[in-house]
Amino acid sequence: MKYRKIDTFKMIFRQIGSLLIILGITMVVPTIVSLIYSEYYSLFGFVISGLICLLIGSLLYYRIKSNYEPLKRHALIIAAMGWLSIAIMGSLPFIIIAYITPLEITQGFIPAGADYQSSLFFFKNPLHALFESMSGFTTTGLSMAVHEPSIGNGLLFYRHFIQWLGGAGFVVLTISILRQPNGKISYLLYNAESTGERLRTTIIETARSIWKVYIFLTLFCFVFLIMGIYFLLPEYSLSDNIFDAINHAMAGMSTGGFSTLDNSIAEYQSQGAEILLLFPMILGALSLPFYVRFFNLKQYNQLWKDLQTKSLLILFVIGSLVLSFMLFISGTISEPIRVGIFQFVSALSTTGWQTSDIHTWDSASVLFIVITGMIIGGSLGATVGGVKIIRVLILFKGLFWRIGGYFRSEESVNIATVNNQRLLPDEMNKELATVSTFIFIYCIFLLLGTVIGYYAMGNGFTIKDALFESASAQGTVGLSCGITIPEMSPILEVTYIFQMWIGRLEIIPILVLFRAIFFGTKPFLS
Repeated sequence: MKYRKIDTFKMIFRQIGSLLIILGITMVVPTIVSLIYSEYYSLFGFVISGLICLLIGSLLYYRIKSNYEPLKRHALIIAAMGWLSIAIMGSLPFIIIAYITPLEITQGFIPAGADYQSSLFFFKNPLHALFESMSGFTTTGLSMAVHEPSIGNGLLFYRHFIQWLGGAGFVVLTISILRQPNGKISYLLYNAESTGERLRTTIIETARSIWKVYIFLTLFCFVFLIMGIYFLLPEYSLSDNIFDAINHAMAGMSTGGFSTLDNSIAEYQSQGAEILLLFPMILGALSLPFYVRFFNLKQYNQLWKDLQTKSLLILFVIGSLVLSFMLFISGTISEPIRVGIFQFVSALSTTGWQTSDIHTWDSASVLFIVITGMIIGGSLGATVGGVKIIRVLILFKGLFWRIGGYFRSEESVNIATVNNQRLLPDEMNKELATVSTFIFIYCIFLLLGTVIGYYAMGNGFTIKDALFESASAQGTVGLSCGITIPEMSPILEVTYIFQMWIGRLEIIPILVLFRAIFFGTKPFLS
């Protein structure tokens, strides 16, 4: 079938319209939260933003008619443009609420006794609002809200809510709710954003199963955190505990890293609370298809048979111990074991909750947490960023497979076994080529982000800080050494926005989008 440009545009923008419709509908939830806390200007901001999203989305989805079935490249372009669109439109509440909220109301958001201005003012800058929105939807957690409690509970909830929506995949959510013209569109869109693993009879059923498990685990974390904080910190306000718990449950399961607290998890000043919050981070780092197989399909042996689940749990333990030891011998911080365990789990799970000033760490410890934590990331199919641990395992498996092949007879077939699957040489070579190419491209963009960061960051930072912040943005981690602030260079801010975007979609959809924009869809001549 031959596609004209106008037909391609219709197909793509119609699907983007469906994403904006769902985004507009989800604005109802933070609207209700704003109503509960009597934050009426925030309420109006969410209503206005939701209506704008619904209007634009409906015009695109219902007014544009397209009977063409997308190809794989179209699905990748839709995923890339769709995520950029929801980040842009998702920034509207930040901007609108910042502008319509009167000064006296804004000052009322500042906790009693605090001597700083409200961070809501920063969102009058559209670039800061876009940064916050992109950080939220991509589950990164880097923030322009210097003092989180000072933006109001409605907007505070919204930040965590969009992380939660982005965690299991906004395209997957749209597929599970909004009926598509045919199954092929659903399959291609699902494959463009997630693992492409079909766990049920249809892709729609698979998407719904993923979201059901995701909701269940979030509710479980919510109850777990309420009870835990109640017993660990009995003097802590119950209303604050409930609000913290629902937001931290969403941030934990989405490995997002936003917090309701001014100094992230360190604000609790409780080792018990830090141990408690390890649980949602580890849960969020495991693959959502793994949970579907474990809970819905009753495949309990996946806990020890699934390669990346088993390997990730082992790496959590070993990496935490190694980082703790490195921090101990460096002598740069107190309580190295406490900090090492929490920060390594936060880095490897790409959650980004922070209890230590990483800018003060020694270079060896920073390099270790970047390479073995932030770059590797959690499981493929989870809400995490990074290159994913399964790709690293395949790379090492391929290395030993190649070396082992030289010790086999020429008549034997060099079979590789990956995650209980036997691969023929051609299949293994193809898998290795795909993984190696992705990791190479990932490192190229990471290096570019580091170089830009090095020349655009403020005084007092070094190259290790530039690498750390770049790895945090591209790995959708959210840990910061202090470079990400509202006063940062706009060039660097745009760079991190771009890195968060490509990190969430694993680069290829964005490269396909740019290729289509600059060179069209015709094949290159060999």
